[in-house]
Amino acid sequence: MEKTKVCVIINPVSGTESKKNIPEEVAAAFDQTQFDIIIRITGYPGHATEIAKEAVKNKFAYVLTVGGDGTVNEVAKALVNTDTVLGIIPFGSGNGLARDLHLSMDSEKAIKTILDGNIRTIDYGSANEHIFFCTCGVGFDAFISDKFAEDKKRGPLGYVRNIVEGVIDFRSEEYEITHDEGTLNERAFLVTCANASQYGNEVYIAPGADMEDGKMNVSILKPLNANEIPQTTLQLLTKNIDKNSKMISLLTSNLTIKRSKPGMLHVDGEPVEAGKEINVTIYQKGLKVFAPKQLEVKPPKEKENIFTAITRWLNV
Repeated sequence: MEKTKVCVIINPVSGTESKKNIPEEVAAAFDQTQFDIIIRITGYPGHATEIAKEAVKNKFAYVLTVGGDGTVNEVAKALVNTDTVLGIIPFGSGNGLARDLHLSMDSEKAIKTILDGNIRTIDYGSANEHIFFCTCGVGFDAFISDKFAEDKKRGPLGYVRNIVEGVIDFRSEEYEITHDEGTLNERAFLVTCANASQYGNEVYIAPGADMEDGKMNVSILKPLNANEIPQTTLQLLTKNIDKNSKMISLLTSNLTIKRSKPGMLHVDGEPVEAGKEINVTIYQKGLKVFAPKQLEVKPPKEKENIFTAITRWLNV
């Protein structure tokens, strides 16, 4: 009987945890009489995409990614609209797609989900031809993504430091936003297009997002004053940002964002330079990915205060 071909792509520098035991874990978990496993280590930006494209060309059934959101994005965009299934073993700082798929952050349990064989086919988006699976956006989140990309210290504490410093320096912009049902002009702190509900690290910018509905949830947050930042932070951490009085929410398949000058755009947390016009489209059910059959139901978090919410988040 022909073995199932599996390619494991490991990014050795993502996140904060060592991945040296992953090859042994995978070898121990997969039945070698049924699976043909190859391990590939990335060496530079874009390498994971090259390896994944090669795996698709050679008809690998699964490509497993070991890394963070950037590595997942690099691999997944090579798999869209193919029969090759993505498996995620989360080892990043945010793990946005993995968390939204309800994958365990424990590598052994994440591998078991792959072996269980339940497959979801999810949507993906494109922003000026940059593919994303969780979120893309302009404004403060793109500004922070750019700062975080230069930061050598990963994890929630790095985000906190960059956010605190960034709030002081950041200036909101005017945007013309055209969606399926019309156009609006707003000065905004951020404009986020969400396929998944969160940025990562359980920071929920679009709590109602559905990765299989062929739509993006667009969150337009108007400028905030200093007194509004703690409450807004709490709402992001407790899935209540849609209740913020400064939030405008849209549901659309296509979006055009126009601004007065070129600037930064983030795509799944990775900063890229973009022009004055950004065109965003969602494509329905284009990526096959392993995910649990039964979702873990978590208790609501509305009653948390800002201190307990941040403490929980820092320990994610």
